[in-house]
Amino acid sequence: MIYLDNNATTKPAPEVVEEVMRYMTERWFNPSSPYSAAFEAKKDLEDFRAKMARLLSCDPEEIFFTSCGTESDNMALKGYALANMDKGKHIITSEIEHKAVLGPCRWLEKAMGFEVTYLPVDSKGVVILDELAEAIRSDTILVSVMAANNETGVIQPIEDIVRIAHERGVPVHTDAVQAIGKIPVDIASWGVDMLSGSAHKFHGPRGVGFLFKKKGLRITALIQGGGHERKLRAGTENLAGIAGMVKALEIAIANLDEHAARISALRDALERGILERIPYVVVNGAGAPRVPNTLNISVKYVEGESMLLDLDSYGICASSGSACTSGELSPSHVLLAMGLDHATAHGSLRFSLSHENTEEDINRVLEVLPGIVERLRKLSPFGKG
Repeated sequence: MIYLDNNATTKPAPEVVEEVMRYMTERWFNPSSPYSAAFEAKKDLEDFRAKMARLLSCDPEEIFFTSCGTESDNMALKGYALANMDKGKHIITSEIEHKAVLGPCRWLEKAMGFEVTYLPVDSKGVVILDELAEAIRSDTILVSVMAANNETGVIQPIEDIVRIAHERGVPVHTDAVQAIGKIPVDIASWGVDMLSGSAHKFHGPRGVGFLFKKKGLRITALIQGGGHERKLRAGTENLAGIAGMVKALEIAIANLDEHAARISALRDALERGILERIPYVVVNGAGAPRVPNTLNISVKYVEGESMLLDLDSYGICASSGSACTSGELSPSHVLLAMGLDHATAHGSLRFSLSHENTEEDINRVLEVLPGIVERLRKLSPFGKG
């Protein structure tokens, strides 16, 4: 199998699996229980919190453990909105956000009477900063823009977004799920007020994530029950998952530059090879800064789902966009926001690499994909057959 769908999920690193197993078999106690073994588990939990804070350049009290990136996004958006309605009911986000952000925004509009402005992007998929400046109002209470797009890999100008928002006294949340482990993520230098992450996107275990929330920022707990996570997220902490997440983050940051250089070279070779071998191909996000592992293309006159099925028959795993929407027949909202027509957007493929990929993997894709496209175009009702 050639796995090129790492933006959907990554294979846990061996060291991560070992760490998770250790905490499932040796240190499996409830950190909230009143005996010495549990006290040790509680100490481990807080040590992990401190280690994650050091890796991300923030304070341990600003890290809250969750079940995933989606929960972290909901905690940030809903939690902040519900706690600060007295200040206003206007939120700004972008048209290209993951549904983990768009979903809470739609809910706040429908259920709570909020107004949400969805910022447009340019043809490269970058948020238009002038539109952000114009969108901020006296009742704007939050800006949420992702750090890197899950479909195109395009990196957003977070520091500029923070500067514009903070000049007007508005806090900023960023969904950094697709940025962590691929580009340097430094909370202090970015200046964001909240940041969401998910372990399984950087070779950690599934079922665990985190939210960074700046001290003094008021949010409402969405999960009621016990007093876990300083009363903001009830439920016994997933200590084994947290142990694996911190180990994965350590590994990712230690190898960031080396892996980024190697992965980007493979990604660029795949991009060049496709453009050389297959006509009528558009690289989505070309010309914008992108995370090193992601290539999103639109192959005109053919449907993406058909290409994926054929690639799968050769043992090649790729995607047509977000894994959370892969069952839908509608074209990518990200690509439509970038100005692609429906037919072109329907022909999209996303290849997302990891450090485990090889030149042989890339060569194999370049060997089989041109023939797949040629065959499908002959059957296509869109022309160029």
